[in-house]
Amino acid sequence: MNAVRTAAARGLILTAALLLAAPTAPAQPAAFQSIPAPLQTSQKQALQDQTAQSVLAQAASPSTPQRAAPAPLSAAETAALRALYQKLRPATLRIEDCPPNDCSDPNGVGSAFLIGDGYALTAYHVVKGARTLSAQTLDRKRYAVQIVGFDDQSDVALIRVNVPANTPFFPLAAARPAVGDAALAIGNGGGEFLTLKTGRLTGLDSDAGRADFPPGTLELNAQLVPGDSGGPVINARGEAIGVVSYISVSRGNRITSYAVPVTRTDPRLAELRRGVKREAPIIGITLNLPPELSPVTALPAENFAEFSRVFDLGTTPGAFFTDVSPGSPAARAGLQPLDYDADGNRTSGDIVTAVNGQRVTNFSDFQYAVRRYQPGQTITLSVLRADKPIEVKLTLVARSTVRVRN
Repeated sequence: MNAVRTAAARGLILTAALLLAAPTAPAQPAAFQSIPAPLQTSQKQALQDQTAQSVLAQAASPSTPQRAAPAPLSAAETAALRALYQKLRPATLRIEDCPPNDCSDPNGVGSAFLIGDGYALTAYHVVKGARTLSAQTLDRKRYAVQIVGFDDQSDVALIRVNVPANTPFFPLAAARPAVGDAALAIGNGGGEFLTLKTGRLTGLDSDAGRADFPPGTLELNAQLVPGDSGGPVINARGEAIGVVSYISVSRGNRITSYAVPVTRTDPRLAELRRGVKREAPIIGITLNLPPELSPVTALPAENFAEFSRVFDLGTTPGAFFTDVSPGSPAARAGLQPLDYDADGNRTSGDIVTAVNGQRVTNFSDFQYAVRRYQPGQTITLSVLRADKPIEVKLTLVARSTVRVRN
């Protein structure tokens, strides 16, 4: 049973925490979970409310200073990007989860762009788990799609589309871009069809601060939305410089967009052409929290003790988790998720403190440590169970082989 839902005595604390202004956080698919909130007015409860709010506020504090807003695009830059849009739109695709001959109600929509010889790049999460894929070109014709290769960690996939030989395609950039460069994106966000968004690059080598998002991304202020994923980010020379991967939404619903960089000499592209399909490793544990509580995933070690005063996690910082996927390596190894009784007292819950001897102090640390290995490799977890140290050995598996409970 999910610890957040069952810790009824701490419902008011979590409800209060939800009222905190949410920090900038990567957009992610997540089921919002109901939070029971019984009214409690004791002095102890009031102290716990203040403790939880204080810890979460500190965890949510931005770790980097605010940057100056980029200069808006000039009229000349805007006109040049719009001209490129008209030229390159025919090389961009709408990707749908449906057969090419029956696509009246697709299960999902994303974007992609052709790079020559029928090959196209997209985000891996656009095609991951799809039953049957089709690609739609500007003339609204649909074509079958084959997944050639992918890199789960980088969120990039190479697909093959049976388009006519004379179909336009994108040249890839010869070199990395620079902060401040004008940028164009083409995609299918918000139910639109191959529309443009413009902006400037605001960062290079950005990191979401989460192991399950790609590292080293391009950051731009173009207002992209779901459906734009997998589409191209284009420089002023009409070259593709990135594959749209994810967005973050901050206070005031301000959107920052992120793309995986690509160049002509990108070694990943050569691997994908050879058919490499690289999945991310997992053990099958998750920390399911509402988006407003996402800072807890990367709870600083110095805040753990104060946080534990509320959630009864012991004195040693580590990775706690709320769910174990059935049939996963974690389930077979007997790892125990957090659970609480009706009075809010912890009845179970392992705390992972190291992966192969590498110290971890929160769930994000744990994810980064696991991602250093490959499916099929065996790792040893250092675990605190009822405050007693134990070691658990398990073999990592590919992410697609485990059904994660949300």
